[in-house]
Amino acid sequence: METRCIKEIGGENMARIVKLEGKEPKVITEDEAKFPIGICTCGLSTNFPFCNGSHERCGGEEEGSLYAYDGNSRVRVK
Repeated sequence: METRCIKEIGGENMARIVKLEGKEPKVITEDEAKFPIGICTCGLSTNFPFCNGSHERCGGEEEGSLYAYDGNSRVRVK
């Protein structure tokens, strides 16, 4: 997955896998806003937590499968 969480424990970095299941943004609309705000739920946005359209890369994923993203490549893990 392109989005990585690193937690520092005792001076060592520990990587975690964060499973995000969204395939489209959560859209927030406010009466005073000039445009809707898209919140990323897939974890692939380079502008996280805001959606930048990267969820389009999730197309073709099999339901119930787990994928890892690294740059522009996708690998089915489970």
